Amino acid sequence: MKTIDPAALRSFAPTGTLRIGINLGNPVLANEDISTKKMSGVTIDIANEIGNIINLPVKLIPFKTAAATVDGVKSGEIDMVFVAIDPVRGADISYTPAYIQIEGAYMVKASSPLKSNEEVDVIGSEIVVGKGSAYDLFLTREIKNAKLLRAASSQTVIDDFMAGTGNVAAGVKQQLESDAKRYQALRMLPGRFMVINQAIGIPKAREDYENTSVYLSDVITQLKQSGFIAQSMQRHNIQGAKVAE
Repeated sequence: MKTIDPAALRSFAPTGTLRIGINLGNPVLANEDISTKKMSGVTIDIANEIGNIINLPVKLIPFKTAAATVDGVKSGEIDMVFVAIDPVRGADISYTPAYIQIEGAYMVKASSPLKSNEEVDVIGSEIVVGKGSAYDLFLTREIKNAKLLRAASSQTVIDDFMAGTGNVAAGVKQQLESDAKRYQALRMLPGRFMVINQAIGIPKAREDYENTSVYLSDVITQLKQSGFIAQSMQRHNIQGAKVAE
């Protein structure tokens, strides 16, 4: 694996500690123990491994939503983040290649006449989605006829939906399935409406971010090829996602 230039390292982690934003809004990537507040998941494993590789202490900073982690990048609060690749965020963030792919799905009430993803984007349809999430950004570009109703976060989508907001819920398939266990008479529409490519992002505002991004891209490629990410997914019992090619 390539070494990182000391000057680039100082730019990448100016405090001497690698401050990494962890999005707790996506249970496929990270989770937090309610009692101990200890975080675990694929992104935690990758974050700690990167710290080991570049020989820097790691500080994991939890956020409730992906949008909040992006704000942390913009404000300089964090040095690195795990987010979905999206062109809107790309204005401020430089991405590595994707390390994992996740599916976005729709959920409806059992009584809904909707049977397929293709039937969702019609006049009169209202889709509930987490504000600022990758699914919100994607659907904002792609939906032409339906209306988007934004929940405060991905975790509150199903609660808002069951409280009477909208007629379709959108989000990470695993998140929807997990949240739906608290209710009855819900069903997932078959298939997916998008594939979400998750990657490491660093702020473009940092000096020499291009070289740092190239270095981290090499690290991610090595972690995929070595089986590190696949083993992490297996260890955390991640279903419905795969290592990105």
